[in-house]
Amino acid sequence: MTRGRIAAGVLGAAMTAAVLVPGQADAVAGRASAPCSMTLGTVTVQGDHKFQKITATSPVTASPPHVGPKGLFPVDQVRLATSVGWEPDPPSGMLRSGYVRIVNDLYRFRYVTDMTTGELDPASYQKTRVGGGWIDQTYVERSTSHTYALQGDVITRWTVEGSVWRNKTTYSGFSAVKTMALISQTRTYDTFLANTRGGALYTIRIPRSGAPVVKKVRTSTWQTFETLVAEKCGVQSTLLLGIDKDTRRGYLYAVSHANGTATVIKGLGRVGDQLAAPEDKTYFRYYPGSSEAGVLLYGE
Repeated sequence: MTRGRIAAGVLGAAMTAAVLVPGQADAVAGRASAPCSMTLGTVTVQGDHKFQKITATSPVTASPPHVGPKGLFPVDQVRLATSVGWEPDPPSGMLRSGYVRIVNDLYRFRYVTDMTTGELDPASYQKTRVGGGWIDQTYVERSTSHTYALQGDVITRWTVEGSVWRNKTTYSGFSAVKTMALISQTRTYDTFLANTRGGALYTIRIPRSGAPVVKKVRTSTWQTFETLVAEKCGVQSTLLLGIDKDTRRGYLYAVSHANGTATVIKGLGRVGDQLAAPEDKTYFRYYPGSSEAGVLLYGE
C-alpha cells in the first residue's frame, strides 16, 4: 500500500497551519503556539498500561513510552479497550477510568496513581464486570453519555449512567466497516470516522434520535489500518493516527472539519518504530476526562 495515496488532496500552507497548530491569534500576537498532539494509550500483552505522546511536528515525533501501572489485566486476554479519561484526585493523585473487553466479558476499571511518583495506589484499583457475551465485537468506545460497540453489521448504542446501561439502540448496515474512531461529541450527535475493508473512509453521524447519517470521505486506500485513534486539534479539526498492526507501523494525518469528499486530509508521516512494539495489544485515546477540562471532540 502506498501511504502517499492515502493523503488525498493538497493543502496550502495556510490550511496546513490551521489544521496543525491551534491558537493562530496567539501566534500572530507573537506568542508561540505548540503543534497539536495526542497521547496514545496501549494495553500490552503483559496487561500493562503504556502511554506515549505523539506530536504533529515535521517530521512527526513520539516521546519515549511510559509503562505503568503494570499487571492491571490478565496476560494476553484484553481484546478491546475504550478511551481512558484522567482527572485529578486530590491531594496528589490522578484518577484514570475506562472499559476493557477481557476475552468475552466487558469490565469497567478505575485506579489512582501518585502524580509525583507515578506509582499505583493498590487500594484504589477497581475492576467491575459489566456483563458477558462480548464475543464478536470489533470495536467499543464511550462518548460523553453513550457507549458504542460494533458487532458484525450492527452498531449498538447504550446510555450509560454510572453502572446502569439502558436505552439500547441498534443500527444495521455496517458490515463493511473495519474499525472506527470517535471524532465528534455534541449535545445532539456523536460522529465516528470509519474505514472499510474495501479501503473507503466514511463519517458516521449517530444523532440522539433518528437514523445515522453516513458520508463518504475517501473511496480507497484506507483498508490497511486495524486501529484509528483521533484527537482534537484546534477548534474543529482532527489529528488522526492510523495503525497497521501487521507491519506494526503508525501514520499520522491532519484532517479538516469533516465535510464528505470535501474534507481535507494531509499525511504528516510515519510515527517511529517504537510506536507499535511487538508487546502492544490494544490501543486507545488517553484524554483529560473531568467535566472542567472541556476537551470534547468536534471533528464533524
